[in-house]
Amino acid sequence: MNHEYTGKELVLEFAFDVTTADCDMFARLRPGGLVSFLIVAATRSADELGFGYEFLSRHHLYWVLSRMTIEICRPLLWGDKAVVITWPKDVDGLLYLRDFEVKDQNGEMVARATSGWLAIDMDSKRPRKVEDKFSYMFDQMKDKHSLDRKPERLSAVAEGGKADIKSTWFDFDLNKHVTSSRYIDWMVDNLPTDVLINRYPVSLSVNYLKETMLGEVTTLTVAMEPVGSYLFEGISRVAEKPSFRGRIEF
Repeated sequence: MNHEYTGKELVLEFAFDVTTADCDMFARLRPGGLVSFLIVAATRSADELGFGYEFLSRHHLYWVLSRMTIEICRPLLWGDKAVVITWPKDVDGLLYLRDFEVKDQNGEMVARATSGWLAIDMDSKRPRKVEDKFSYMFDQMKDKHSLDRKPERLSAVAEGGKADIKSTWFDFDLNKHVTSSRYIDWMVDNLPTDVLINRYPVSLSVNYLKETMLGEVTTLTVAMEPVGSYLFEGISRVAEKPSFRGRIEF
């Protein structure tokens, strides 16, 4: 790496158009679509800064989103142009922290997010550190916060409604596991229809705990809290372990 980035250069912007494919029946950006925008921006940022897909592949690693927390001011709508601003923020053990801001075409804030990522060894499937020469990039922006807390760590969901979900071909990404945004879709698909029609999430958190393989059945538990939040936990029927947890607040 010939160039050492300064703090300002670590903050990158990426433009997105909100298309009909990204929206629900009321022309609002789906929560899963919003998460997709953030993941694409993170991927592009890592590529531009030199520690993206190609670099990690050479070192037999790949990035996996572990946790994300989003606060949403309002939904983006079909036809809107969005800008996702993102930067690497800190390292917490093996977790690489990254923050986001999402603005509309007028520069108004529509969402803020923080996330934690793991570099996973392709063979052992265990997390490990990225090369030291990139560590300084996660040292310079510790005081720049989109959300001034770490991505939420969610607890198990003991009781609630149940639904079985079988993973299918188009749930998967090039790392050969269910892509991160599909878990959001699974959660939203199991919310009451009247809630989805009349309301839009103001916050969302997700924890990814275990990869889901093709054809695997996940039992999703959904519980409603009195404050208007819904809690989710997906349990792998094969491993009998949690594969993900989530929280959506309206």
